[in-house]
Amino acid sequence: MISYLSTRGEAPELSFADALLTGLATDGGLYCPASVPALPDLDPDAPYAEIAAEVMWPFVEGSIERSAFDAIVADAYGPSVFRHEDVVPLVQIEPNNFLLDLALGPTLAFKDVALQLVGRLLDHELDRRGETVTVLGATSGDTGSAAIDALKGRSNVKIAILHPAGRVSEVQRRQMTTIDAPNVANIAIDGNFDDCQDLVKAAFNDPALRAEFGLAAVNSINWARVMAQVVYYVVASLRLTKGEQPVSFAVPTGNFGNVLAGWYAKRMGVPIEQLIVASNRNDVLTRFFETGALTAETVVASLSPSMDIQVSSNFERLLWEASGRDGVAVAELLARFRTDGHAQVDPAWVDAIKAEFVGGRLDDDGTLVEIERVRNESGVLIEPHTAVGVHVGRALRADDDVPLVTLATAHPAKFPDAVEQAVGERPDLPDFLSHILTAEELLDYAPNDLQAVATRLRAL
Repeated sequence: MISYLSTRGEAPELSFADALLTGLATDGGLYCPASVPALPDLDPDAPYAEIAAEVMWPFVEGSIERSAFDAIVADAYGPSVFRHEDVVPLVQIEPNNFLLDLALGPTLAFKDVALQLVGRLLDHELDRRGETVTVLGATSGDTGSAAIDALKGRSNVKIAILHPAGRVSEVQRRQMTTIDAPNVANIAIDGNFDDCQDLVKAAFNDPALRAEFGLAAVNSINWARVMAQVVYYVVASLRLTKGEQPVSFAVPTGNFGNVLAGWYAKRMGVPIEQLIVASNRNDVLTRFFETGALTAETVVASLSPSMDIQVSSNFERLLWEASGRDGVAVAELLARFRTDGHAQVDPAWVDAIKAEFVGGRLDDDGTLVEIERVRNESGVLIEPHTAVGVHVGRALRADDDVPLVTLATAHPAKFPDAVEQAVGERPDLPDFLSHILTAEELLDYAPNDLQAVATRLRAL
C-alpha cells in the first residue's frame, strides 16, 4: 500500500483515503506518494476507463475495494459524462503534431477529467465513514465549475468556490453561478487568483476554521487530482505509439498540476521525450527556467485567464522531489518566496528540474495570431490557453520526428471574445449549456479577508 508524505516534512504520513479528505497537509505542505509504481501491462486498445483503473489502482489500494473503485471509475468516464467514446481523443493539426482534447466533459475543460472522479471518490469515502465535509477551493476559471458540477447535490459535501471578481470569463463565471443547488456557494473575491488561493491555504492552516467546517480540497493541492491527470498521458502514449516510442507534451500551465502529472507519468514508465511548460504573460515559471529563481510579479489580466498566476502551488511538489525530499529546505525556500517575493533556488535543484522540463511564454498578441494560424492551416478552432501551448510546443520541441501532443485544455466557447477577436467567428456553447447565458446567477461578494470568507461559509 502506498502511503503519502507532506512536502514540508512535519505532517503525519497518511493513507490515500486520508490524504483525499485532508487535501492540504497540516504543516502547510502538499501530499505526495511515498513511492511511484511502475506502469502495469496495458492493452493499448482498451477503453479509457479500464486503462484508468489499472493505472490508478496502486495509488488507492488499501483504501478502497477494487470492485468499488472499478465501478467509480467506470461511472466517472461513462457516456453520460463525456461526449466522446475515447473520453480524451487525439486530433491531428499538423504532421506529427496533435491536440489531446480534454474539453469534452460537462464543463468543457480539462478539470472535468480529474474532478468527475475525485467527486465520486470523496462521496464514497464520506459515505463509508458517515461523515460530511465542506470543500473550499479557489479557481482561476475552470476548477470551480468542474468541482461544482462534480459535487452539486451530493449529500455528504458542501462546496464553496472562491473566484477573482472580474478576472474569469463570463462563461466560466456563469458555469459556476447558475448552479442552483443547496450545497453550493460561489464567492467573488476582491483580488486576483493568487489572493483566492492564499485565502484557501490560510483557512486550511487555521486549526479552528479547519475543524469548524471540516474542510476538504478538490483543487490540485489534492493529490487525487494529479493522480487522475496522469492517466491521459498514459492513454495518449498508448494511442500514438502503443507506449513503445517517445512522445513529447506541451502543456498550458498556471498552477503546474497538469504538467506535473506528466512528470509522474514519466516516472511510472511512459516514454516522454519532453515536458514543455507553456506560460502566458504571467510567466513566473518561464522566468524560473531562465534564472533559477522564483520571483513573483504583479498578476496581469490576459486572454488566457486560467493561467494568470504568479504562485504555482504544485511547483512545490517538484521542488520537494528535486531537493531529495528535504521538507525543511522546501519550507524555508517557500517562506522566503512568500516574504520577499523572490527566492533563489539551490542550483542542484534547478539542474534536476531543467533536466526534465523546458519552458516558454506567449503574450496576448501572439495568442491571437496562433488561434488564427491553427484555424487557417488545420481547420481546428482552439481557445487561448491551448494556443499558448501549441505555439510554445512548436517553438521548443527538440525533435520533429517525435510526436508532439499539446493538451487542449478548454472548449473555444468558454472564451468567445478572444476567439472572435482572432478569427472573426464567435463559437457557440453546446446546446446542453446554452441556458447559462440567461439563467439567474447565484453568488456573493467578499473582500480579500479570511474572516469575511468564514462568515459566508457559516451561511452555507
